Amino acid sequence: MALKELSVPIDVSVVPADVRALLLDADERIDRHIHDQSANSPFGFVPSDFERVYAALWHINEYRLAPGPTLIEWGSGFGIVAAMATGLDFEAYGIEIDHGLVEAAEAFSADHERPAVFARGSFIPTDCEELTDAIPDSNWLTTGPSGYPELGLEPDDFDVVYVYPWPGEEDVVSGLFEHISAEGTLLVTYHGMEDIRVRRKT
Repeated sequence: MALKELSVPIDVSVVPADVRALLLDADERIDRHIHDQSANSPFGFVPSDFERVYAALWHINEYRLAPGPTLIEWGSGFGIVAAMATGLDFEAYGIEIDHGLVEAAEAFSADHERPAVFARGSFIPTDCEELTDAIPDSNWLTTGPSGYPELGLEPDDFDVVYVYPWPGEEDVVSGLFEHISAEGTLLVTYHGMEDIRVRRKT
């Protein structure tokens, strides 16, 4: 199997007013959350450029690039991508290792009446932990109890996977996606500096 790069234009003018309002609230919640963190506590949440991510998902939905409507956000944090995706007719889920962030994502989605579903756990299935051995000192690709059983779904049940891989982890994330996702599934990745990639497993 391989990943095929897709050309997806990123036009933030497609972001509607209700999503812009949602993102303003998200910014405030994220700022409060970061402020409340102790200086000595590890904090593993860094937000994507959500308007650009929305534009990518809009294009995927508009041109029916995904094989189906089911999306999962790996390392979902506040669940903002999953919440936005529900407004594009995706059936959206998130998996996050941090219990506090799962609660924050659930509250955010509920407050905005977005029916995204979140689970606490690792998005790395327990039988795939060896795939992360290439970066044993990673702070972010955390193994542990899998989040999929809580969702009642398998890793290959999703049509779109969104993830923000940290520098040095891109190849491992891509390899994990290739290993556990079904043929035809889209991998959407944010790489900072306005770089979003969309690839299909072929």
